[in-house]
Amino acid sequence: MLVVISILGILAGLAVPALKNIGKSDANISASRQLLDDVGRARQKAIANHTTVYMVFVPTNFWGNFTAAETSMAATTNLIDKQLSGYTFVSQGAVGDQPGRHQWNYLEPWQSLPSGTFIAAQKFAGTNQIASYGISQFHYTNSIPFPTATNINIINPVWLPYIAFNYLGQLTVDGVNLATSHEYIPLAHGSVSFGIDPATKAPQLTPVNPGDVTEVLPGNSTGPSYNIIDIDPLTGRATLQFQKVQ
Repeated sequence: MLVVISILGILAGLAVPALKNIGKSDANISASRQLLDDVGRARQKAIANHTTVYMVFVPTNFWGNFTAAETSMAATTNLIDKQLSGYTFVSQGAVGDQPGRHQWNYLEPWQSLPSGTFIAAQKFAGTNQIASYGISQFHYTNSIPFPTATNINIINPVWLPYIAFNYLGQLTVDGVNLATSHEYIPLAHGSVSFGIDPATKAPQLTPVNPGDVTEVLPGNSTGPSYNIIDIDPLTGRATLQFQKVQ
């Protein structure tokens, strides 16, 4: 009996880490599939509406230049917990708009990747090399009203990272000029830590520093287990790139 119990204990010790890794793998797969599908949706919305559609992402510390009133408004949008993982679709104009009177339109509510996953921080600032992929940072714009389409009176406009598709579904750098290289979006497993009110448990507008962004395992967005959304500039179509076992 003691021998059997010992063997079961050994098997349990070996199984727990494996089960944890399975959970991480499932989260990465879900995040990859969601982002892949939604990049495709942004492209289809651009074609369907015959306009440029921006897929806008939530950077860290996006409230940095807000006035007190704007900060209060931003806190109500529930974007604090979507830093590095949130995004939505925005267009300037739609079919039927009067010439010269194109309005900004938020096409869907803000959404986020599955819990425990986010877009690698280096995509928002700086550059990084993953295998044969050269991954540059997002393009940024401060012309899109944020966090809603009616918020047009921001004194210090927010710089938002984005990718943009034209009415043909092609990838552009600014909504007009075609991109000349592939867009790579690396995904990471881990956490983005932000302040929590101890009484209400609500997210707080406290700065997120580089050390608050943790990849588990360290460097998993750039290591052998990477998952990268690869967008072709000419067609705008996205595919998933990942480490293939030889």
